Amino acid sequence: MNDTLKITNKLKVLRAEKNITQAELATSVGVTRSTINYLEKNEYMPSLPLAFRLASFFGKKIEEIFIYKEKHDGK
Repeated sequence: MNDTLKITNKLKVLRAEKNITQAELATSVGVTRSTINYLEKNEYMPSLPLAFRLASFFGKKIEEIFIYKEKHDGK
């Protein structure tokens, strides 16, 4: 059985709720706008320090922003 890790996130929704741009969020947590873009598209996994900064910014726990899903290929 081949297991793969799938982590999605709620960054785009949380950002929309605060009515802020990717650039504003990026500046607040110390990364580039493109990093936020890649995170929102689930093309990049944040470092643990970045995940904590994002959680702190939104006043959430990390697991409320980043959702772990285990996928099995059925073999």
